[in-house]
Amino acid sequence: MTETPSSPTRSPRTIDEVLAEARSRLHRVTPQEADAARADGAVIVDIRPAAQREAEGGLPFATVIERNVLEWRLDPASDASLPIASHDLAVIVLCQEGYTSSLAAAALQELGIHRATDVIGGYAAWQAWQDEQSAPATPPQQRP
Repeated sequence: MTETPSSPTRSPRTIDEVLAEARSRLHRVTPQEADAARADGAVIVDIRPAAQREAEGGLPFATVIERNVLEWRLDPASDASLPIASHDLAVIVLCQEGYTSSLAAAALQELGIHRATDVIGGYAAWQAWQDEQSAPATPPQQRP
């Protein structure tokens, strides 16, 4: 068995540290900001697995690209890229609660897709925002 030179030792990091570092590079957006960006041409990408989209619902305008193939579909240099793939693509990644999407958006930025970001709170926050928008206004109660 031959030994190979090892790479410099790096201290292990926690997922919280990795997530914080990823988010430090992003300009994360609220559902309202993401919807406004979509109106200006940004692409909302839902990376949740099919079972989760089926159980929780989805956004009819979102482009579905599951997390395990995201980089290959959006890297313009990839043989598996989608026609929309571009280093200048404004892409807003959406997961269920806004954790995995931060890591995914940071990975896209590492590929040179510099306008990649994610939704704070994910699909759950988007759904809550939509529910607020569709809820009837409650009139103030009158005192007798």
